Amino acid sequence: MKKFIIIVAGIFLAFGTFYFLRTSQFSKKTNNTPSSKPKLEQTVYNFLLLGYGGGAHEGTYLTDTIMVVHVDTKIKKATLISIPRDLWIKLPTKSGTDFHTKINSVYQLELFPKDYPDLKQIKAKTIISKITGLSIDGYVSVNFEGFTKAIDILGGIDIDVKRSFTDPEYPITGKEKELCDKDTEELFKKAAPFITPGFNPDERNMQFKDNPKLEEFIKNATDSPELAFPCRYEKLEFNKGLVHLDGATALKFARSRYAPEDGGDFNRALRQQQVIEGIKDKVISFGFIPKIIPLMDEFKKDIKTDINSDIIKKLIGQADKIKEYKVTTFVLTDQNVLKNAVSDDKQYILIPQEGIDNWFGIQKIIASSAAILK
Repeated sequence: MKKFIIIVAGIFLAFGTFYFLRTSQFSKKTNNTPSSKPKLEQTVYNFLLLGYGGGAHEGTYLTDTIMVVHVDTKIKKATLISIPRDLWIKLPTKSGTDFHTKINSVYQLELFPKDYPDLKQIKAKTIISKITGLSIDGYVSVNFEGFTKAIDILGGIDIDVKRSFTDPEYPITGKEKELCDKDTEELFKKAAPFITPGFNPDERNMQFKDNPKLEEFIKNATDSPELAFPCRYEKLEFNKGLVHLDGATALKFARSRYAPEDGGDFNRALRQQQVIEGIKDKVISFGFIPKIIPLMDEFKKDIKTDINSDIIKKLIGQADKIKEYKVTTFVLTDQNVLKNAVSDDKQYILIPQEGIDNWFGIQKIIASSAAILK
């Protein structure tokens, strides 16, 4: 039974595998409550996969990865649909005030409702369902540490890098507030009150016209922090072709977004889908089973899910057909259903081509069997 749970969940939910193993083992020992009967007629499932940083830094639960995994057990098809983190969405408020935010903040808002008292109760999977038109059966959320651990336990993954790229400003975890050297520390003390994205550059120029060094530092710290604080960043290089990645390197491959050759959130989404497929290929290996069982308690803090155990049992019935499944991918971009925009508070955002809060075009293309699901 455990073996089947790992294989099936690994194909369809990738990281959720580890959670299911732990939950399955725990339930056998402590849970005597009978579960509801599974819906035997259901053949289509939609799961929400969320990837976030974790740790104690600012924006811990902002989701770098937002992906819907669409599974059709009848036609043996799994589709990965990536949603960009800058998508601008409206959330319901108790006061009726118009409140918009980027979609990557929704999971954080869900986890800490007391910090946002005017918001009505929200769930990330409900918001995603409204946007995509797909009924979400459950979610799996994974932090960076869990992501890295999972791939290392698998012995790494194999990825076909589509094109060579160099990212000169990949952020180094744990160095987000480093000041690098004494000179920078002194400049930072003087510049700190003026280092904000909304600070008027004309006012800055007037205040520091007699101190060009400080003026340049403030400009870089605001607009190009990799120049002001070089010790916070590292240079990534990936060459075209088949590569074997350990957990830490796979995370960098999946997160990088500043390479001139392969940058931006849309290219990053494509790479994240490659990583999911690489994990899937390893999970279905039987040699993986004995490696994960002794270690599954390590993932308790890294992976969360609300997926019903009855759904897992239903998917277990597909275990002998896993290799017959075709996996396809799709990314919502400004080349198909979205367009670039700027919010009232000057943030870069993405909105539907039909207009803000109009999800018809997105739902139509996702529902189109010719475009995605067949």
